[in-house]
Amino acid sequence: MQHNSTFPIKQNELDMLRDEATSYLKSIQWEQGQRAKNRDKDQNDSSILLYLSRANNGSQAHITSVSKTILGLKKRLLPESVAIPLHLNQSLFAVQEGITLGLWIRDSFYDASGLSSLSERKSTLDHSGKREFESKQHTATAFMLFSMAYKILHDLRNSASDDLSVMKQKFAGIPEVSLLSPLKGISCALFYYDKYLDHPEIITSDQDVVDFTMVYFEALIAEIQMRKSTLEYQETILDRTYKLEKSDFSISGWDNVFSGAAKSIEFNKVQFEQIVGNRDAKHFARRLTERMLSYDFAEKKNPFQELGGFMPVFMGYGIPGTGKSMLIAAIATKLKDHCDQLEIPFLFHPMPDTLISTFQGGSAEKMVEWMKPLQDPSKLIFAPIDDAENNLQERTAQGVSAGVKEVIGVFLRYTEGAYAVNYGNSSIGLFTNLPEMLDKAVISRVQGRFKIDGARTEHDFLDQDYLWWKKFEKTMPSFVNMNNPNGYEFLSNQGLAKNMGDILQSVERPSEERVLETFDKVESLHKDDDHMFYASLYKEIQKIFPFFSSRDVRNIQSAISLRLTDFDLESDWFENPETYFKKDYQTKFHMLQELMKANMKGLNFSDIRKQEVIRYLDNVATIADTDFKRQVEARVNQLNIEMEARKMYEGN
Repeated sequence: MQHNSTFPIKQNELDMLRDEATSYLKSIQWEQGQRAKNRDKDQNDSSILLYLSRANNGSQAHITSVSKTILGLKKRLLPESVAIPLHLNQSLFAVQEGITLGLWIRDSFYDASGLSSLSERKSTLDHSGKREFESKQHTATAFMLFSMAYKILHDLRNSASDDLSVMKQKFAGIPEVSLLSPLKGISCALFYYDKYLDHPEIITSDQDVVDFTMVYFEALIAEIQMRKSTLEYQETILDRTYKLEKSDFSISGWDNVFSGAAKSIEFNKVQFEQIVGNRDAKHFARRLTERMLSYDFAEKKNPFQELGGFMPVFMGYGIPGTGKSMLIAAIATKLKDHCDQLEIPFLFHPMPDTLISTFQGGSAEKMVEWMKPLQDPSKLIFAPIDDAENNLQERTAQGVSAGVKEVIGVFLRYTEGAYAVNYGNSSIGLFTNLPEMLDKAVISRVQGRFKIDGARTEHDFLDQDYLWWKKFEKTMPSFVNMNNPNGYEFLSNQGLAKNMGDILQSVERPSEERVLETFDKVESLHKDDDHMFYASLYKEIQKIFPFFSSRDVRNIQSAISLRLTDFDLESDWFENPETYFKKDYQTKFHMLQELMKANMKGLNFSDIRKQEVIRYLDNVATIADTDFKRQVEARVNQLNIEMEARKMYEGN
């Protein structure tokens, strides 16, 4: 969702609402609805839902006090303590601040939507006016509760336990949510929050109070998300972003619930030198890390985006067992080490294996939740998708689940389109053994690609063995009684390449038959250093591969731009970050421009263009063919098995 304008939430305006927020914590009155009262009558007396449904002890309205309940918890958990324990205090303060912010959002919506003037004329409104008043009240209440809960989650997320699953098991949901009016909305939400806190089995430590508060207000957001499609008059919610003064908190419509809530996943440290072969992949990975590290936090952009050398989405592909997982760990290790050195926040954010849900819409929700943190401009983010063919499989293939289609839909929206925001601080890496099984639209989003082909030379295999047996050498020095190779020092061929020119053999002709034939045909009409050559080539390629489009041409252009920015950052810049990394955006940009100019002196544009076009088109043809060839091979194999079985049967 694109938001047109940003509105500041001023601290002094919040100060004026804090007393009202405190009064709700001291005392609210709520009369339970009939459905909430009748819930789970069949369950035994220890049921939490039954406990909640009997919360009023049979009376009509019930007055509760969250602040009194918190004080009661303090006495129960820490009877000796004079002060309120830290986590209890933190939770109470977060809820108070959340309510305060919610009240500000309520007032803002009242003014922006015209609800204030309707409220003043309430007694004189006709039928349609009354309906509009009620409808706007429902929307105001929903957005107020949403904002309140989101602020509470934002303030407590760093104090909560990493794993909230135990608390989620105890939690039995919110029996009812009222959107009738802001007062009823807050009263109902705080009533059940208070009842849960007061239940002896829910809270057993002061940490539980923070964890439960997170779980409860996450559930409140989920309830409102489910109902938001029924709400009218949302224009003044969806067209703006609210930003809290002197804070990183902001709220943009309904759509950034989990933004910034992701925590970095642990990974095994791997150095590039430990990866054998894979020169193309290692070189690409090093360039990726250098480019991400050039991101400017003040300007929220990356100079490499302007120079044309940044890849928000890339793909590494190769046969099984060639080092994809090691490469993911090596990129994460390199980024983490540099981020620690430069004091930059880093998020390692791999796609979880459990993304596909059996519930309709569940996979899309999980995917949105995973994609959201990639829009956080306050850290560097590496988001690998290992075995990408599992979650991003060709949608038209037989038997593809609805969940996969949902995941792909979200991926496409967030990588290019209205939802796509890329500051140049995050990169998604697709890693796959089966690129031909990936959805065509997903592949078209890939702006950089490289082969992960493992060991390819005798020296590669020597080094792969060396990394294994040198462990014995350490513990039992004379155990490995074999001769070393003549004239080769172990691992000397596993260093990083200077540039892609070192890796690529000069590609003069395509290797794929149909591409070569097309190439020859176009070459008979135009010279390959004429611009018209490529226009004709693309048109001819489109006749063979109908899915080839303008986006593929843009991807070829990106690959050429990558070659033009294929230069090392000065080693001195890493040793003394002040010389480059800590400079302002414009200075960094000019320094990179100078490096780029120096690097381009030895390059020939038409040669590079030809190489990259051939590489890309060969790749397109290979991916298009492989799936068909695999099906043919499987069928041939099956026929051979049947023939062999028939021979054996007849021989008997």
